[in-house]
Amino acid sequence: MDRPHLPVTGSLRRLAGLLGLAGLPVVVLGVFFVLPVSAMISLGIWPHGRFDLEPAWAALQRERTLRVLWFTVWAAGAATVLAVAVGVPTAHALHRLRLPGARVIRAVLMAPFVLPTVVVGVAFDQLLGADGPLAFLGWEGTPWAIIAAMVFFNLAVVVRTVGTAWESLDPRPAQAAAALGATPWQVFRIATWPALRGSVVSAATVVFLFCATAFGVVLVLGGMRHATVETEIYLLTTVLFDLPAAAALCLLQFLVVVLLLAVAQRARRGQVTGQRVLARPRSVRSGDLPAIAVALAGLALVLVPVGSLALRSFRVGDDWSLGNYRHLNAADDPAIPVTVLEALANSLRVAADATWMAVALGLLVALAVTRRSHNRVERRVRGLLDGLFMLPLGVSAVTLGFGFFIALDEPPLDLRDSPLLVPIAQALVALPLVVRILVPVLAGIDDRQRQAAAGLGASPLRRVLTVDLAVVWQPLLAATGFAYAVSLGEFGATSFLARSEHPTLPVLIFRLLGTPGAHHYGTAVAASVVLAAATALVMLAVERLRVPGVGGF
Repeated sequence: MDRPHLPVTGSLRRLAGLLGLAGLPVVVLGVFFVLPVSAMISLGIWPHGRFDLEPAWAALQRERTLRVLWFTVWAAGAATVLAVAVGVPTAHALHRLRLPGARVIRAVLMAPFVLPTVVVGVAFDQLLGADGPLAFLGWEGTPWAIIAAMVFFNLAVVVRTVGTAWESLDPRPAQAAAALGATPWQVFRIATWPALRGSVVSAATVVFLFCATAFGVVLVLGGMRHATVETEIYLLTTVLFDLPAAAALCLLQFLVVVLLLAVAQRARRGQVTGQRVLARPRSVRSGDLPAIAVALAGLALVLVPVGSLALRSFRVGDDWSLGNYRHLNAADDPAIPVTVLEALANSLRVAADATWMAVALGLLVALAVTRRSHNRVERRVRGLLDGLFMLPLGVSAVTLGFGFFIALDEPPLDLRDSPLLVPIAQALVALPLVVRILVPVLAGIDDRQRQAAAGLGASPLRRVLTVDLAVVWQPLLAATGFAYAVSLGEFGATSFLARSEHPTLPVLIFRLLGTPGAHHYGTAVAASVVLAAATALVMLAVERLRVPGVGGF
């Protein structure tokens, strides 16, 4: 008589197991993301302890606010179009053609994605500045400098996302079209583009999101003259103390981010999956030369700013010298509280803490959302969890950092003086990357392997260890490297939370840039090279692991 109730009992048991896996990450996300962001947004819609949208609406109608909104959309849109225009041909050349050194080039193109935004800003500032090698372009202090830096920063997203999808396409439809006499353009339009469109739309959506929420690059290159929503929130909170206006912008930004993430997720679902057939790279043909030329241009876009930054670090006045690097350990400068090497040690230590937090939480989330769903309720819960943990990807790091001060300032959550605050904020920034790396790998495991292990008497923990971890250990190492590199260069939230006596290296670099004196600028450039080298080494190690990386977006 109890038999009819068994399916319901089994469903409840599976749902309880799902919530048990995701319980800790959900609590952490609720306390350290939802609560701070909600507290920041509530300043705009509950300004005096009651619901009132008038102050927020008035703030959004200001002339400067409208200019900031327009510049944000225009600059992010232009950078997205350029990144896609360069990235798609580059993905074809590096992922579909048999080119010498393709793996090294992919690693080089990937490095800017995790470079600290402050470093990118410094690189383009000295490249386009009055004494820079590209000063003749006249881009210093213009929107074009910001757009070029955004393309530099996000080109890797398009190349890796589209390239990973291109590698997975079944080559037989294209081969059949070519055999029937179709030209290369017709083959691409008829056979390749329909299968590739979802990944291109997904990549473009994420690039626009990253560009619209860029902070360090815009702050260094544009200052307050060319402000985006992100830098305007920073100005309103730290200089003007206009919290209702800042909260109104945070609310608008949050709604746009949710919309863009929904579009990206829908585009991913729209990709042609079918049977996964990994096509081997083919030999270069004459029709591939334009794509190769674009790929070389993309490589130059990455190498020229970084190379120029490295060369500039050896210039002291009109001479070549190691003086800027000697200043990295100078302890007699009253303008900065610690030496550059001490700040680097702080960054390495904080990034290590942020990494283990992000990887531990991300692994739990990935395990929860990739388990087989037996009914509609389980599918919806897993889809909700997957989308929920993507929100930190695009929500303003400035909003998150300032929200910490507002929401976590009273017992039992008075954490403003806690040394864990900075690594927690950095872990939330890195968490979506970890999830997106691990989810495709875990989702590809045949559930029959787990069922076979269960049939042999293996416990749930034993099944995870013998089935899942045996497959995911290599991507897990890559996710660890990504999280460490991202945490090492995080600037938005850290600029609010880092103590003045214990700054991270990106925070100290920004402080050096704002301190008068040519030697301070030279030290900032040298420190930027050191930080860039550290992140590049991490990304080279990740590339050797050959995992999808940001292709999961």
